[in-house]
Parts: sequence; structure tokens; C-alpha cells
Amino acid sequence: MDVHTLSTHIHSRYAMWIITSKIECDELTIEVKPDYLFTLCQQLRDDTDLDFKLLIDVCGVDYLHYGLADWETESTTATGFGRGVIAQRAADASTCLHRFAVVYHLLSLTCNHRLRLRVNLSKDAEPIVDSVMPLWAAANWFEREVFDLFGILFRSHPDLRRLLTDYGFIGHPFRKDFPLIGNVEARYDAALKRVIYEPVSIQPRILEPKVIRQDSRYEKPQ
Repeated sequence: MDVHTLSTHIHSRYAMWIITSKIECDELTIEVKPDYLFTLCQQLRDDTDLDFKLLIDVCGVDYLHYGLADWETESTTATGFGRGVIAQRAADASTCLHRFAVVYHLLSLTCNHRLRLRVNLSKDAEPIVDSVMPLWAAANWFEREVFDLFGILFRSHPDLRRLLTDYGFIGHPFRKDFPLIGNVEARYDAALKRVIYEPVSIQPRILEPKVIRQDSRYEKPQ
């Protein structure tokens, strides 16, 4: 079954749960309605013609300011990098209807085909989606990682705790609005004999690359 046949097969049976689909680089991506994620995943796993028994990965995406950029690169060599210090984007200019998305990568070993599912979450509500742990046990750590790094909640997950950061960590470091210097810094206190957390002492600053217009090494000898 090639990727086009796979797309046709899935749409013929489960179109009511699908928003849109796209084939790019010979890979099929399907956007699922959030309320029907679990139901569709269950069908994809149990349908003998599809047999997606293996969950490869679950990852989060933050679309904050998606499609907007601070840098204009076409004329960089003529004007230098100085304008990169001044943000070119307008506040709240993003036209995306969703802030976060959760992406699932599925594999069928028997049918030898792959599928990418994407669930877009409304930016006007708390980012939450159903857990697929009852279908694939591998989703346990994947969903905990997405929760830890993006702050996306998974409904009915039995043990949704942080996975990569500390228990007392503040914020979610993969969110686009998370400060690069963080919120707190940690150090070991010899007197207390434990790690303590303090406000960040680093002063935020913007690095401006320097462009050297004249260099004696490239001057022609007189």
C-alpha cells in the first residue's frame, strides 16, 4: 500500500474525524479533530488493513509568532545585522488559530507504512488532549516529556509528572515565550548541603554581530 492508497483508505473510513490531510516528501500527515483523537487512534491500531501497532514518538509544537520573523536576510550583506536588534514583528500579529499542537508518529510493521497525526489545540483554551496511553504504553514517557517541556496536559494520564526538569522547575522551557536565561538558577550550598534556587542574576542582553567593513589583511599593497 503506497502513501496515496493509504490516504484514500483512511479517508474512506474515518473522514468524519479528520480535518485535513497532506502528502509531502512521500509522507502522509493527517490533522485530527481533538475530540476524536483517541477514537481515531484506536481504529488505526485495530484496523487489520492498517495495523498501526507501534507508536514511535509524541512531540509538542509551539506556534507562537509562527510565520513572523525578526530578520530580513535578502539584503543583509548590504546593510549589516544591526537591524536584528530591533524586533520587526508586531505584537500579537500571528494569525494562527492555535498556539500548540501535539504530533504523533505511527508505524505499521506488518503493512510497512508510516503515518503522522497532528492535533491542533485552540489558543483560547487550556492546552489539553486525551492520553493515548491505554492504546500504546510507550506514550507514557512521551506524554510526560511534552507536558514537562510545553505544558500541554494529557487527559486521563495516570502519572503526569515532569520528566526532564526538576520537580521545583518553574515554567516550560520549550515554549517560545520562555526566557532564554530561565526564571531561576541553581547552585549547591555547602553550608546547607543541598541545592538551592535563587532568582537569575544574569542580565538579559541582545547580541549584535559585528560586521567589519575594512580589514588591512585584504588591502592591496601600495
